[in-house]
Amino acid sequence: MKCGGAWVNDHYYSTKPQSASNRRAFEASHRGIQLRLTSDAGVFSRDGVDYGSRVLIEHMEIPENARVLDIGCGYGPIGLVAARLAPQGHVKLIDINERAVELARLNAEANGIHNVSFGQSDLFEAVQDESFDVILSNPPIRAGKAVVHRLFAESIGFLKPGGTLWVIIQNKQGAASARSKLEEIFGEDEVSEITKDKGFRLYRCTNAKTK
Repeated sequence: MKCGGAWVNDHYYSTKPQSASNRRAFEASHRGIQLRLTSDAGVFSRDGVDYGSRVLIEHMEIPENARVLDIGCGYGPIGLVAARLAPQGHVKLIDINERAVELARLNAEANGIHNVSFGQSDLFEAVQDESFDVILSNPPIRAGKAVVHRLFAESIGFLKPGGTLWVIIQNKQGAASARSKLEEIFGEDEVSEITKDKGFRLYRCTNAKTK
């Protein structure tokens, strides 16, 4: 976008989006869960929950008492559904984008979802002393392969033994190389393709470490 005569590099993975706020509200229904969501300019998929996130939401396995991390949460649809699926658990929603984090917090409040917490974070920066049963990621492909592969590499260190990382990614955006990287990190036997849907592939990666 252009601001004050100069071009501003404004992406959904910007720390502080410069685009003018233009909020919109819409209804979403996933896994039988109704949500009233507000999105805004400068965040990922502002016009509605994107197809990849919907595939992840429909297939992710969330134990009722799980401690869950939604990394790159955007305005919160994945993490908020996870919170509904884990009523005795807790979901932490983090994103580098401060506007996205504020929207996720607002959407949790609007839907009466309380077993959640939030943080602005560059990848895992804000959760350094925490561990999780489940990590959910619709990774920021436009941030570049190096960032995405770093997310994969660091994620295993934040999973409890037996914990799972769920990753949704499009074929045309590097699903094959993503799977190779995930197998390098987790081990070939610990990475499973759960589904493929309209060019998206959903991978589940298990932390096989016992301690």
